[in-house]
Amino acid sequence: MERTKRYTIVALLFAFGFFKLSAQYKQDIYNAYINSNMDAWKIAIDKIEQKQDKSDTLLLELINYQYGYIGFCMGINDKKQAKTYLKLGENNLEQLQKSSLHPSYVYAYKAAFYGYSIGLNKLKAPFIGPKSINAAKKSMELNPSNPLGYIQYANAQFYMPPIFGGSKTEAVKYYKQAQAIMESDPAMVNHNWNYLSLLVNMAESYTEMEEYDKADTYYRLILKIEPDFVWVKDELYPTFIKNRNNEQE
Repeated sequence: MERTKRYTIVALLFAFGFFKLSAQYKQDIYNAYINSNMDAWKIAIDKIEQKQDKSDTLLLELINYQYGYIGFCMGINDKKQAKTYLKLGENNLEQLQKSSLHPSYVYAYKAAFYGYSIGLNKLKAPFIGPKSINAAKKSMELNPSNPLGYIQYANAQFYMPPIFGGSKTEAVKYYKQAQAIMESDPAMVNHNWNYLSLLVNMAESYTEMEEYDKADTYYRLILKIEPDFVWVKDELYPTFIKNRNNEQE
């Protein structure tokens, strides 16, 4: 009875603890993100990776940071580095899966890593694409309070060609659900790179859909939350303003 009670308490802590990361690493990663200092990000995840006997909590945190770093590598087309950290992330996820405390997060990261695999090799899309979508759906089903499941489903919808069922409108719908979940808990939004990343996704989604006023609203929200967010302040938002003005001429 006591063992069951203890398991339930731990499970509940995980259920409501996603994105509530340890103070030390969370701040390091956040600072790296807003300052576009990905060398510092890499140093942090390499340091955690080298730790022996990582707890499930730390392992989950490490996977989140590796997930973010892989996305950065994909963004700058550094496929070699992306492959290296994807393999590390997959190994850590396999280890994490042995725990039965947080299957929703395992499926969410599976969905993300499937997506990265497709990004590295488009020929895998017909085979891995459905796996990514199904993993995201499973994540949402297992824990409707886990924003990452919604984010991964939205990502799949955003990047999938319409001919295969992708929909940017559907993507925005699920991004918004993730946003609502995160904003219901201050711990999920305060100095959290995941939250800012989600808002960037929203801004870029509305830009792609040519809903410029909504995109502008999100960019302004991001800079209100974090005025010194270098990537948005110096690159994304000025580019958005320039392109929008060109469209309206």
